Amino acid sequence: MSFLAGEAARVTVQHFRTPEAVTTASGSNSWGLSFQEEGKRPVGNASMEELAPYDAYFAKDTQEKKIYLTFDCGYENGNTPLILDALQKHNAKATFFVVGNFIKDNPNLVKEMIAEGHTVGNHTLTHPDMSGISSMEAFKKQLEGVENLYKEATGESMTKFYRPPQGIYSTTNLSMAKELGYKTFFWSLAYVDWYQDKQPTKEEAFDKLLKRIHPGAIVLLHNTSSTNGQILDELLGKWEEMGYTFGTLSEF
Repeated sequence: MSFLAGEAARVTVQHFRTPEAVTTASGSNSWGLSFQEEGKRPVGNASMEELAPYDAYFAKDTQEKKIYLTFDCGYENGNTPLILDALQKHNAKATFFVVGNFIKDNPNLVKEMIAEGHTVGNHTLTHPDMSGISSMEAFKKQLEGVENLYKEATGESMTKFYRPPQGIYSTTNLSMAKELGYKTFFWSLAYVDWYQDKQPTKEEAFDKLLKRIHPGAIVLLHNTSSTNGQILDELLGKWEEMGYTFGTLSEF
């Protein structure tokens, strides 16, 4: 499954695989979820206990109706301002996981995110399959490249939150991220929102995002989705009507 990263590059994203079929020949894994009961946390292909030693998370272990909003940002196509407006209206803070070209092309948007209380996380410099990187030097280059661009754009040091491109990871990679001071964040709720020529309807989006929300959810949405831009205000309101509040990844 893929989406186009502007006219400059194609970024491949694989968000959905069954937990039974995620291990590759190289020993890497692609993050997968199995939803077994409406309103309950899904089963991931790694448990909270297995991820914990690496400072890695996919949801918060809680019964409190609090959720954590995250957006993956491969490029900008006009929907991010709508997303920021909706977040501000509901006083909801999010983490935006950005790749290198997003910062280079949209420094003012990045500054706006920070000014409005959001966090900008690291989605790597060029969005490669990080599990194919075996040396710390090469791994570090991908993360430091984004850190440097962020510093140039904002004058600040980047918060060390990391999301593996395509959700593909290995325990070696998770160990490297931890050694570099990063916390790794997967997700416990997402939907197919990245095909630019096949955007979900509002009804399709709500069917997934309302039925599958659960206490402690880390929600993954894409900033490139016109559907997300159009429905986010209403979606946040519906989640609030269900009793949910919005937390930040700094609580992990």
